Amino acid sequence: MTTAFYPGSFDPVTNGHLDIIKRAANLASTLVIGVGVHHGKKSLFSEDERIAMITHECLGLAKSGECEFQIVTFENLAVDAAREHGANVIIRGLRDSGDFDYEMQMAGMNAGLAPEIETVFLASAPPVRHIAASLVRQIASMSGDVSPFVPKNVVDMLAKRF
Repeated sequence: MTTAFYPGSFDPVTNGHLDIIKRAANLASTLVIGVGVHHGKKSLFSEDERIAMITHECLGLAKSGECEFQIVTFENLAVDAAREHGANVIIRGLRDSGDFDYEMQMAGMNAGLAPEIETVFLASAPPVRHIAASLVRQIASMSGDVSPFVPKNVVDMLAKRF
C-alpha cells in the first residue's frame, strides 16, 4: 500500500495541479493532498477556500474508489507533514528544467531528513505544462480570461475575488 503526499499552495488550484493529482492517484492507494499554509505569505485564497476548490475537483476521482483522498493543511516542512500522514512517497510535478533543478535539490534535502520517504517526479502533460498559479492570479487580477488554465468553479471564484 502506497501513501503519497502531494504538497503545494494550490492558490488557486489549476489544471496543471489536477493533471498531477489524477496521475498520482493511479500510483497510490491513498493520496494526501497537502495545502501549505505559510503565515509569512499573503495568499489570495484562504486555506478553507483552497481546500474547497480541491475537494470540488476531486469528488469524481474519489468516487471511483481506486484511490482514497485526504486533503489536509500543513504549516511545517513538507517532508515532516508527509511523515505525519504516513506517506512513503512525496509527489512533485515538473513543468520545465527550472522546476527540475529546484526539485532535485529539494528531493536531496528531503532524503537527508527522511530517507524512508521517496520523492517521485511527474512530468506535467504538454497541454498544462505552461500553467503556473502565480500567472493565473496575475491574469485574473488584470481581468484576463483564465478559463483555459483552471476549472470552471475556480474561474468563478477568481471573478468574485477581482
